[in-house]
Formats: sequence, C-alpha cells, structure tokens
Amino acid sequence: MPKKILGAALGNCVHIAGVFSFLRLAEEAGHSAHFLGPATSIGSIIAASLEWRPDVIAVSYRLTPEVAKTLLGELKGALTEAGLSGVELIFGGTPPVALVAKETGMFARIFAGDDGPSDALSYLRQEATGDKRAMPPQTLLERTHAQAPYPLLRHHFGLPDLKATIEGVRQIAEAKVLDIISLGPDQNAQFAFFRPEEMDPLQHGAGGVPVRTRHDMENIYAASRTGNYPLLRCYSGTRDLLKWAEMNQAAINNAWAAVPLCWYNALDGRSDRPPLESIPENLEVMAWHAERNIPVEVNEAHHWSLREAPDTVAVVAAYLAALNAKHQGVRTYVAQYMFNTPYGTSYTADLAKMMAKRELIESLHDDNFTSVRQVRTGLMSLSANMEVAKGQLASSIALALTLKPHIVHVLGYSEANFAATPAVVIESCNIIHGVVRSRLYNSPDAGLDPRVIARRDLLLSEARYLLQAISDLSMQPDPLTNPTVIARAIELGLLDAPHLKGNRYARGVVKTLMLDGACVAVDRQGHPLMEANRIKSLLEHYSHEPSPAR
Repeated sequence: MPKKILGAALGNCVHIAGVFSFLRLAEEAGHSAHFLGPATSIGSIIAASLEWRPDVIAVSYRLTPEVAKTLLGELKGALTEAGLSGVELIFGGTPPVALVAKETGMFARIFAGDDGPSDALSYLRQEATGDKRAMPPQTLLERTHAQAPYPLLRHHFGLPDLKATIEGVRQIAEAKVLDIISLGPDQNAQFAFFRPEEMDPLQHGAGGVPVRTRHDMENIYAASRTGNYPLLRCYSGTRDLLKWAEMNQAAINNAWAAVPLCWYNALDGRSDRPPLESIPENLEVMAWHAERNIPVEVNEAHHWSLREAPDTVAVVAAYLAALNAKHQGVRTYVAQYMFNTPYGTSYTADLAKMMAKRELIESLHDDNFTSVRQVRTGLMSLSANMEVAKGQLASSIALALTLKPHIVHVLGYSEANFAATPAVVIESCNIIHGVVRSRLYNSPDAGLDPRVIARRDLLLSEARYLLQAISDLSMQPDPLTNPTVIARAIELGLLDAPHLKGNRYARGVVKTLMLDGACVAVDRQGHPLMEANRIKSLLEHYSHEPSPAR
C-alpha cells in the first residue's frame, strides 16, 4: 500500500539531487513524499517525523565517512529515544559512506551511488504493493511494466566455449546491469542442432556458443539464476525452427521468440531453403508462439537495410513483419528498430525512418495486438577503435531514446574487433545506463524537427505506394500475409536490395545511394527514383509473366 516517505540530506550535507530525485520517483510510484531540504539537523528530522508520522525515513549523506559514522549513530539513538525505532530507514550516499551505513545495521535499503532510477523504482513499487520478492518478474511484459519508464536492457552473449559462456552468464547476472541475455548459438547449432551429422567440425564455435544438447541450454539458464535473475532468450535457428522453439521454451523459459519473415534461407545463405519454403515455416513458428502467448519479434526490416535496400523497402518490411505476426495470432509483438543502418545514415534520416516504421506498426494496435518498442545500435556501425566505439554507442542510443523504447538492445562496443566478453557486456550496459539516466526525463524531442517530420511523411507515402503494389500481385484475400505473394514480391524486385544481385530467388537490380544521410533508390544517372517510377519499370519488365499468386 502507498506509504508516507520523509526525506532529507543529513547534518551538514547540502547535496540533495539524489534524495530529491528519489522522492519524486516515490510520488510517481503512488507514495506521499515530504522533503526537509539540505543540511538537515537530526533534531529537525525527529521533529518532522513526530509531526508527520512517516512510514519511511530516507536520509542521504555524501561527505566524509568518519563524520557519517558519528551522525548515523546519533540518528539511531535519537529515533529510539523519540519512540520512532520502528520506522523503516533507507540511505543514499557515496560508496564509502554507504559502507558505513551498512555497518550500522539501521537501514532496510542502501543506495550506494551506482544504483539508478530502475533500482529505486523497483524498491518503491515493492513498498507500494507489499511484494518483497528477491527475484524480479520473469516474463517480458511483467518486467517491462515493473521497470517503466526505465527501459529494460538486453545484450547478446555467446562465447565459442560452452564453459566460458556458462561462467560469463553468471558474471553478467551477478553484475545486475541488464535484464535480458540473448543467447547466440554458433552457426553449427543454428543450422544443424537437430541434425548433428551435418555439422562442420571446422565451424565449431563460429559466431557463438557451441550448444549441442538441451542439457547445455539448461546449464546456461541455471547460471543466470542469480543476481537480478535476467530473462533469457535464444535465436530461433535457421532450420527446424519449431524444434528450436520447443527446446528454447522448455530449457531457458524463452522470454520471446525472434523469427524472420523473409530470411534465414537461400537469400542470406543461412540455409538452402527458397523463400517460398521458409516463409510458411516462419509463419508456423509465429503461430506456435502465439498459441502459447509468448511474445514474438520478427527480424526483418534491418536485414533489408543491412543489404543497403532503400529506406522505403525497410519501412515496408517492418510493417509486413508486424502484420504477419498479428495475422498468426501474436498478441505481444517485439518491434526492433535498428539505427545507424546502412552505414552513413544521418540522425535526421534515421529517426524519420524509425518514426515511419513505428507509425505503420502501431497502426495495427488493437485489443488483441500491441507492440513493445526495442531500439538498438546498428550492427555494423561501430568503429574498430573501441574508445571511439563507446562514443558511437552512447550517441546512437541517445537518439534512439526519442522513440521512448521499452527495451534497449545494447551492442557491445567491441563488436568490430571481437565478440563481447562478460566485461565488455557489463561496461557497455553501464555506458547505456549513463545515457538513459541523462535522457529519461524532460529531454528535448528530436522527433519534432521539421526535417525529420518531412522525411517521415515522404517515407510513409512511398511505403503505402509499395504496399499497394505488392497487394496488387494477387486477387486473393489478405495478399500481404500470403507467402506466395511475398516471395513473388522479392522475385520481381518490389522488395529488393543491391546485395541480392545474383541471387536466384531475388532481383538484386535496385541501385541505392546515401543522399543527405538517407538510403535512396536512384536511376542509372544517380538521381533519386520515386517508388511509382521504380515499380512501373519493374512491372513492365515482368508484365508478360503471370504471378503464381493469382
């Protein structure tokens, strides 16, 4: 139930930012808060406590540990003498002073300077509900709601050695810096976990952790049952996706599924399946998770942008992914917004593209379908100079927070050099905690920039034109959720990217350039090409070929 919380900076300490912010969070959590101010004497605290009768007294002190020891001893005696020894006490201060506070045994909770708003909110909400569980919520939505407005942090992790990965998961969990560990199996596991005879010994540990049995997965999950008990999730695999889904759910309580729509097939070389074979299987996996009310993320839009597709194609892909997830019965959709992709994308163009994606995805919201916004730094955007990469990482997320995400997918600053170690994961997350704490409240909104709005509106107009062209490929109901139509759109080049050139299932004829920081389709002379002209040229070329979807 809501409580009355009295707060003050103790003795001669005038540093009030921490306790003042704490009391503001307390009010947001539904408590009543009263602030006595800086440099508050023990007598004033006792007098106010006798008058106001708080349930909790929050004191802070950020000066000398030796003085703090004396002050806290006097406070303890004064509270006992005044008959207030039953009041719950909490403390905030620098790490050295926090150690002194801990030694007194007076305090139910101590904040030592490295705690952030999410830690304070967690404590305050436990106080409001009476829920004193040590383990944070273990489902995505519950954890998101418990921590809001502070976003959850997610990081990819998977070393080429199983034992090192298990120990690394334990270290990361005990650091309490992130909420979700995304487990990355190696390529052998993703491609042939259920067909071990097809594994390539030379690829052992390539790209992730060499899990080979369900027991391996269970051991990794067991290692995460410490610290702040982060959620775990795992890649879906590139074949046998339903088997992967069943194992992930049973072995690691998969927080949500990540499934492609058009990828993990012959388009990207991750398997030999043609799109017309892989898309129905991907949809089946979405439906499997939907039946069990497990959130689903569809890895789609950024795969096109990583291959330098026009921004319009990326926006359309984002909508198609969400639409198909909804069509399969998914209720909670994890919408990933990857910034800084392709390389050279400007802040203005990047934010406009993400805002266009968000508008189309969230236009699908209703009583049975909602999305969780997840932002991340571009996979290929960080410098090999890791000091520079740290700045790029912080800068990227500072912009991405404009979308008010529920999840921040942190990219380890070492990615251009080596896969993130536990130390890199922890440091990268702490960098982002610094950014989030600075940007969480009352920050300027870059989304109101007229240049961003103009680019967003152009992308929305172009995306709707392309969506209509894809719909026109079939006279059947719901063409945008028809695997044959989607595969045909790739075959014709309506959905296209320069990196697909030479692929037997795609056109690969679109040419793009970075113009004013945006990835734009251009003609042979390098002039921007509107979708109406690009689509007209493609369809005229193929007008003699009947669509298989008709």
